[in-house]
Amino acid sequence: MTETQESQDKRQLTRRAVLAAGGVAVTAVGVGGAFAAGASAQEEAAEDTCYTLTSELVEGPYYIDADKIRQDVTEDEEGIPLALTLKVIDAETCKPLRDAAVDIWHCNALGIYSGYEAMGSGGGGGGPAPTGTPTGTPTGAPPSGGPGGGGHQEPTDDERYLRGTWRTDKHGHVTFRTVFPGWYQGRCVHIHVKVHVDGTWTDAGYEGGRTCHTGQLFFAEKAVLLTEDVEPYSTNTTTRTTLDDDTIYPGNGHAGGLLYLKYDKKHIARGVRGQLTLGVAPDGTNNGS
Repeated sequence: MTETQESQDKRQLTRRAVLAAGGVAVTAVGVGGAFAAGASAQEEAAEDTCYTLTSELVEGPYYIDADKIRQDVTEDEEGIPLALTLKVIDAETCKPLRDAAVDIWHCNALGIYSGYEAMGSGGGGGGPAPTGTPTGTPTGAPPSGGPGGGGHQEPTDDERYLRGTWRTDKHGHVTFRTVFPGWYQGRCVHIHVKVHVDGTWTDAGYEGGRTCHTGQLFFAEKAVLLTEDVEPYSTNTTTRTTLDDDTIYPGNGHAGGLLYLKYDKKHIARGVRGQLTLGVAPDGTNNGS
């Protein structure tokens, strides 16, 4: 092999190394044993192409416009620590999107969303199930909400745990500290995400711009099964919908929002690290309606 050929091969290997794991460099944010040497990777990144547009999915009924600019969204919620790192790129050019605003929001270990505690753990149901025999023909539009997403619901309280917005760095990275989500009626375990571009960062937060991506992030079944024996998840009595049975997950793996996860399978309670590259169309508008 000539020196020139050897040099070219090294460059190709370097290129493949960069593309592995979606190009995400994860920063530990205090999630204990999940980052210790020997933690087993339960979802290993394949050699992904970065020219993949991440699936657009419904916003769901529980979005609250960005009003908490923070990386640590945990507040006092109990649960398995989760360090979530996302890399936002232009799906056409592969270039990272700098200074984008990324929102995440999800339910707690018992399936309850902050701002909507009155809804309980039911994916928008809220209140007891109807009993008896129907006495007439339903009229009017169907109710909003529901397990699949539905229309936006007005908040019922001022709680804002497990919600937050943060700014991507020059590499397109953003990291949040949260807890592993629980589950509620009709949905698998998931996190909602939005990406906003062309706005302005001020002392008050993020203003203007538009939403170029609305999606959801999903968790492999083998990780979720391990959480069922950990408090407070073990006290969640709601029947859990699996990833394969979920009506929102598009079934296309990482392009559909399935996270790469790393954790100690014998001690998942110590913490989980999740990562994914989001390929978006920065010139588009996707509000998840």
